[in-house]
Amino acid sequence: MIKLIASDLDGTLLQNEAQELTPRAIDLISQLTQKGIHFVAASGRQYDNERRVFHALKDDISYIAENGSVCIHNGEVISRSTIDPDLCSRILNEVKKEAHFDIVVSREDSCFIEDVHPDFVNHIVNVMHNTTTIVDDIRSVDGPILKIAICNMIDGPHIIDKYLKYLQDMFGSEIKVVTSGNIWIDFIAPGTNKGTALSKLLDVLHIKPEECIAFGDQYNDIEMLQYVGTSYAMSNCAPGVSYHATYVTDCVEDVLEDILNTIL
Repeated sequence: MIKLIASDLDGTLLQNEAQELTPRAIDLISQLTQKGIHFVAASGRQYDNERRVFHALKDDISYIAENGSVCIHNGEVISRSTIDPDLCSRILNEVKKEAHFDIVVSREDSCFIEDVHPDFVNHIVNVMHNTTTIVDDIRSVDGPILKIAICNMIDGPHIIDKYLKYLQDMFGSEIKVVTSGNIWIDFIAPGTNKGTALSKLLDVLHIKPEECIAFGDQYNDIEMLQYVGTSYAMSNCAPGVSYHATYVTDCVEDVLEDILNTIL
């Protein structure tokens, strides 16, 4: 019996760079929660942002934010992971060498960016609607830091894979370095991912992994897809992600409707 459903957002539940849930998704998730099935938003986004996306259901679901760095259920923090300050400093100094990469430093209260590229600032503040603080130098942000994310809106996927390997070679022994979308690379605290955060939530809810379903499309979803009993990779997922999933789907909403129909 399915007791919990966890879904990534960008590229999974939110398609084609959408920033809002469809009315159909809201209705399906609402019906599932009313039937006693827990729903978890599991994203690289910040917690405040996730609550805005799910505003119609914000108090009815649980949240895994910042790629597993924080997990919140019923308004309480279930788990939290942070990055060592010295490692943060070294990562930021290295990325600052690349002019075309913008940086987001995430704390629990806000994300921090520099006002360098207007398109990037507009995307974070006005498109994604993040709780945002603009600083003169991103390296001045005090901790505790949940996550560092870097973005290239100019060259996009053409440079991401090459730079990802470079950063993994440099920092991979100390921290998880993974893509989170076609133009994003995330640095996530050691031992932290959506799967570990979900496992801690399941302990609280007394739910077994085999009673769960998960959806994802990127490398930052792999641990979550592997952890649950049944998993779905999106048909347009990053190369190799589908190998870690039970099934492949074009549409999360279609699967949610099928699940709902089986319990009616």
